[in-house]
Amino acid sequence: MIKSYNDLEVYKLSYNLAMDIFLLSKKFPKEELYSLTSQIIRSSRSISSNVAEGWAKREFENVFKQHLIHSLGSCAETHNWLSFAKDCQYISTEEYKSFNKILDQIGKMLNKLYQNWKNYNK
Repeated sequence: MIKSYNDLEVYKLSYNLAMDIFLLSKKFPKEELYSLTSQIIRSSRSISSNVAEGWAKREFENVFKQHLIHSLGSCAETHNWLSFAKDCQYISTEEYKSFNKILDQIGKMLNKLYQNWKNYNK
């Protein structure tokens, strides 16, 4: 039974992704601190944050769904920043593919939650 956002698999996966990206970003050059590094950390954290905030407002269908849409947008933004990190050679192609596989999985989970939100609204 799901009692809080902490029980949602999409929250757990997106939170762990954000932590992994934070650790990965520590190897980015210092000159990227206020650009790529801060942006990728922010966008990756926004995925789980929007799930949590939306969950708190799930009684209001449109508000809850809007937060899930914001989470999907943050997935796309994180994917974009990962592309920059790969093309700037801060991460390997393997790391890039691994993170994007997880982002794709999160996106599918968010879409499913969006479509079936009433099953969680109890």
